[in-house]
Amino acid sequence: MTIKDTAEEWQVTATETPFVGNKTSVRTDDVVMPDGSVVRRDYQVHPGSVAVLALDDTGRVLVIRQYRHPVRHKLWEIPAGLLDIPGENPLHAAQRELYEEAHVKAEDWRVLTDVYTTPGGCDEAVRIFLARDLAEAEGERFEVSEEESDMELARVPLDDLVRGVLAGELHNNCLVVGALSLHAALHGDGLDALRPAEAPWPARPFEA
Repeated sequence: MTIKDTAEEWQVTATETPFVGNKTSVRTDDVVMPDGSVVRRDYQVHPGSVAVLALDDTGRVLVIRQYRHPVRHKLWEIPAGLLDIPGENPLHAAQRELYEEAHVKAEDWRVLTDVYTTPGGCDEAVRIFLARDLAEAEGERFEVSEEESDMELARVPLDDLVRGVLAGELHNNCLVVGALSLHAALHGDGLDALRPAEAPWPARPFEA
C-alpha cells in the first residue's frame, strides 16, 4: 500500500465569500458528502507561503523571534512570508524573505518539505526550503515596520531546536516542521537527496 496524498474535489452546490481581508478571505461552500447529504464548510482562503530553514556551515539554524498577536506570544520562527504575487516562483519569494528578514543570501537551495498548515479550516500551502552556503547580503538592510521592527535574530544549533520542539517550548509550524524534517533528512538519505529548489508544487503552480 502506497501512503500518498491524492488530489480530489467533491461537488460544491453553492459558494459565497462573506469576508474579504487585505491578504486573505473567508469562503463558505455547500459540499456534497459521500452519503448524498450537503454540509456547509467555512474556511480561510490564503495565497500560500514560503519559509526558509537557513543552515550555516557550523550546523546552526537562523531563527527570528517575533510577536504574533492572534496567539499572544513571541514565537521563535524561521524566515517566512506570503506569496504576494499570483503564480510567483516560490524560490524567488523565499530568497526575498531571507534577505528582508535576515539580510542573508544563500548559494544552495533545496525543497525541504511542503505542508498544508491547517487543512481543516484553511487552504494555506507552505513550501519550506533548505538554504545553505550562507553569506551576508549586499547593500542596505531592508527597512522593517510594525511587528518586524521588534524582531530578534539568532543562530541556534539544530539539536537545540529539535529538543525545544519535543519539549513543547517551540510552537511555530514552519520551525517545527522544518527542524524535524531537516533532522530526519540528516539521519536518512542525506541533504543531497532532497528535491531541487525548482521542484513542481501542485498546491501552488508557478512558472520557473
